[in-house]
Amino acid sequence: MGFNDNLNNNYSQRGSSGGNGRSGGGGGTNPLMMMLMSSVARKFGIPGVLIVGAIFLFASGGLGGLTGGSSSMYGTEAQQDQVTGAGNFDHCQTYEDANRYDDCRILATGVSLDMVWEKKLPAEAGVSYTAPDLVLGEGQLSTGCGTANISQTGPFYCPADQTVYMSVPFFDRLKAMGGSNGDFAVMYVTAHEFAHHIQQTMGTLKYSNYQDPGADSGAVQVEVQADCYAGVWASQADKGENALLDPLTESQIQQAIDTARAIGDDAIQRSSGQEVNPDLWTHGSSEQRVSWFTKGYTEGTMAACAQPFNS
Repeated sequence: MGFNDNLNNNYSQRGSSGGNGRSGGGGGTNPLMMMLMSSVARKFGIPGVLIVGAIFLFASGGLGGLTGGSSSMYGTEAQQDQVTGAGNFDHCQTYEDANRYDDCRILATGVSLDMVWEKKLPAEAGVSYTAPDLVLGEGQLSTGCGTANISQTGPFYCPADQTVYMSVPFFDRLKAMGGSNGDFAVMYVTAHEFAHHIQQTMGTLKYSNYQDPGADSGAVQVEVQADCYAGVWASQADKGENALLDPLTESQIQQAIDTARAIGDDAIQRSSGQEVNPDLWTHGSSEQRVSWFTKGYTEGTMAACAQPFNS
């Protein structure tokens, strides 16, 4: 079960490729503390912050060695020019390809997300939907938020250039951390990153502040709302005559739930050999993330995802 023949063969044009293909150095000290204490994370703030959808990072220095260039937090013009070109996704031709290859699956998920949000956002929030750019990259690349090694950071959204950046090998690391090895786990993470674009469009992404963590922090509220919006997409993606997905199964939804549970702040703290400390949370506990994804999927409305900053 997955994508069906409603998926147009030109879906390979939904994204582009970027990066130099080299994963660079780095190695695995304490991923949670790298995320929370990184001087880069403190430097960027909103609106320049990279919204990292998966909570944990994979290189020493935090945020995958993200740097802002010589004097600009968004990187120099020369750095930003490094990510160019239409990419090469020639193998992404059919819906079967989208069900077989992770990069094709991400591109097809982007098309599905566009279809859902271009209806949902104006109908329920009174805001027009403009699709974010989508870059599938490896190694060092430049973004509107600075230079990052996406092989180390994993997926993220940059509000400065309104682009979702994805890394396919990330999902192998996600599996190693206890996330699902199912196809829908890839789609859930993609939907979570697109949800940050929805928040940026609505002007609520600014409430995320990694410098002020905590179980009830604005950062956690923004992240769990993105999980909820991912659930809203899942509730709609298999509906209607032109739906790109076959009816979702309980097993597929469980894949998203297992992944959300694996990347909760408390789960990451435990896997890092730390005591659970809610005062350091920026993405939400496993229970919070699962609960909000499930709420979005069950209720299927943006209103179900409302957070205190929406009042």
